[in-house]
Amino acid sequence: MNKIFLQLGSNLGDRVQMIKDATNSINEKLGTVFSVSKIYESDPWRVDGQQNYLNQILEVNSLLSPKEALKTILNIENELGRVRIEKWGERLIDIDIIFFNNEIIETLDLCIPHKHMHERNFVLIPLNEIAPKYVHPKYNKSVADLLQESKDTENVVEYAI
Repeated sequence: MNKIFLQLGSNLGDRVQMIKDATNSINEKLGTVFSVSKIYESDPWRVDGQQNYLNQILEVNSLLSPKEALKTILNIENELGRVRIEKWGERLIDIDIIFFNNEIIETLDLCIPHKHMHERNFVLIPLNEIAPKYVHPKYNKSVADLLQESKDTENVVEYAI
C-alpha cells in the first residue's frame, strides 16, 4: 500500500464543493482517503489579482504507482472542469502530489516530493496538522521543522465552513 499526501486547492466557483467533489473522486478512483486536514484559506501564491484559495491536504492509501496516480489525478481534475491556461492561473481545482511514500522522483512529468512544497505555508500548515513528523525524503527534515523554517509570509487561515 502506498501512502500519498495530496494538496487540493480551488479559487474559482464553489470552492468548498469543489474540494469535496475532488475528495470524493480521489476516494473512488485513487485510493482510500485516510486522513484530511481542515480547510484553509490563503492568498494566491506569488500572483496578484486572483481570488483567495481554499486548500486542504489529504493522506491517501493507494495501490497505484506514482505514474498511475498522476494520470488518475489529471483525469479527476479534467472531470471536475479544470482548464490549464497559464501557470499558477486561477483554477476550479488543483490536485498536487506532495509526497509519495518516501520516494524522490524528478522527471519532466512528475516531481515528488513537490518541488515548492517546503516554500508554501498553504501546503505546510495543513500538512503539519495531519503529519507533523513526516520526514521530507530529500531534505531529511520533518514537516514541522520545514514549517518552522519557512520564509513564506502569505496569509493562511483556517476556513470556517
